[in-house]
Amino acid sequence: MKDISSRQDIEHIMQTFYTEALVDPIIGDFFTKIARLHLEEHLPEITDFWEQQLFRKGRYQKNVLQIHLDLNVKKKFEEIHFQTWLALFNKAIDQNFEGDLANLMKTRALSIATVMRIKMQ
Repeated sequence: MKDISSRQDIEHIMQTFYTEALVDPIIGDFFTKIARLHLEEHLPEITDFWEQQLFRKGRYQKNVLQIHLDLNVKKKFEEIHFQTWLALFNKAIDQNFEGDLANLMKTRALSIATVMRIKMQ
């Protein structure tokens, strides 16, 4: 397997992740019923976010923490939600990529989830 090297690689990871996350019995409702996510609109935005995280370029301007804090008001995030999100996210990476950037993406995801857990307590 190769390492993540492009925006297209990130798009592939995001598509793989959301294919499972949207139907997941533990976290699926956050996307479909709470956030009412429109995947066609969300994929370019979340790809921008991860492109910024991995390659230090991209157009992401939103406050990702605030978005999730607002969702937390509607339905409280619990530890199982973070664990499930991370497991599905890491799986989407591990099924397709390996290497330094793949590891960095998983590390950043863990860091983001950790900060969100702390802020939502």
